[in-house]
Amino acid sequence: MTDLETRFTTEGLVVKETVVGESDRLVTLFTKDHGLIKAFASGAKNINSKKGAATALLTYSEFCIKNKNGTLRIFEANPKAQFFKMGADVTVLSLAQYFCELALQFGENGVKDEEFLRLLLNSLHFLVEGKKEFYTIKAITELRVAAISGYMPNLIACKGCGCFEADIMYFDFFDGSITCKECGAPAGAIPINKTQLSALRHIIYSQFQKLYSFEIPEADAKMLSNLTEKYITTQTDYKFRSLEFLNSL
Repeated sequence: MTDLETRFTTEGLVVKETVVGESDRLVTLFTKDHGLIKAFASGAKNINSKKGAATALLTYSEFCIKNKNGTLRIFEANPKAQFFKMGADVTVLSLAQYFCELALQFGENGVKDEEFLRLLLNSLHFLVEGKKEFYTIKAITELRVAAISGYMPNLIACKGCGCFEADIMYFDFFDGSITCKECGAPAGAIPINKTQLSALRHIIYSQFQKLYSFEIPEADAKMLSNLTEKYITTQTDYKFRSLEFLNSL
């Protein structure tokens, strides 16, 4: 991180924390201005530390950081939003940690990505406040992260004949395409109904301010969640530990 200023201020979400020694933290931040960065927070584990709450996992804070020979140290931090709450439901917390793992896997070091950060913050807000259905939030986040990160599926029309919509269409996890019944289902593709296809298209193609503005039945939301999960893991061939734990609950 030698290209960063000697001192700078930025806002960011703590997506990983590691205890160093008895009282220090090494945190990974998904920042508004610099993408993913790692920084030390001296004494953050001390009870009276002003940096303690601000550098805890799943906290969005304003950070004042010193860059000394490429090593970043947080010398001041003020929390703006804390998404982890004591006594939180373990399933909700596990999904929030999965979102952090998505950030760690797909975020870029030193590269500004405001849409990705905005997606994380909005999804965490809806999740902890219970303002959106659990499986819908998961599906939105997974598929939009995939699209942002270069794994956007092509859901415009059947890749065989150009059919826009049918009662049942088939989604191919390997190339992210859809086909109609007349063109035949590729090996491994799964059937999706009109409601599910409409939701998938909304997640991919809608403007961000409208991203969360849809509702679907719980059964369709669960199906959507299973589909987006399989898509992102198939495309990346990556095993998310937090997702494995979530699915074990």
